[in-house]
Amino acid sequence: MSVAQETVAGTVVLRTEHLGRRVGDISVVTDISLDVYHGEMLGIVGPSGSGKSSLLRLLNRLDEPTSGTVFLDGQDYRQFSPRELRRRVGMVTQRPFLFPGNVAGNIRFGPLQRGEVVADEDIARLLERVGLPGFAGREVANLSGGEQQRVSLARALANHPEILLLDEPTSALDEQAKTGVEQLICSLVKDTSLTCVMVTHDRDQARRMCDRVALLEAGRLIQYGKPAEVLGA
Repeated sequence: MSVAQETVAGTVVLRTEHLGRRVGDISVVTDISLDVYHGEMLGIVGPSGSGKSSLLRLLNRLDEPTSGTVFLDGQDYRQFSPRELRRRVGMVTQRPFLFPGNVAGNIRFGPLQRGEVVADEDIARLLERVGLPGFAGREVANLSGGEQQRVSLARALANHPEILLLDEPTSALDEQAKTGVEQLICSLVKDTSLTCVMVTHDRDQARRMCDRVALLEAGRLIQYGKPAEVLGA
């Protein structure tokens, strides 16, 4: 396949086929096949140790699968270099990993690896989008947790990803910051048709934010569908 597959639900931009990973004798992800549609928020939920973050890391080859594969826009993702893949499938982690220095330098980092310079006006637009107008010159060490997570989102968006992976993006935040980041992510998905896959242990958050959810237990996909179907009302 060379183009994303069309289904009655929309365009499949990411597909896993029998995806699995073993570490020694332990199977951390087992035989997972699912589709992610353009512009949707797919939630990955399950108890601690169920393989949620392990699955997410397989989606842009931060970890390598030991069985199965992933298709991005219909192409086996092993056809892409890791750098290209991670530009197209970005990630925001639970705790922001920002480089020392100011906000603008962090946002410019990814494009600079490809020899691209993000203009000041583009940085300003990104920061406006994530609710941090005028923050370009701020030192990241002086930002709150919620502000750092917004910078992480802006840095990921600077790479123009087709898909954004979110690994517990609000679990390290207080309630006020959590609500703000949730609203930001939802507005980004709605306004830009950004496709997201989000790991969360918070089932209420999954109900609020996600179009569909995948429930994992012991590394296996147990159920997959609308939040109300999988998690209850």
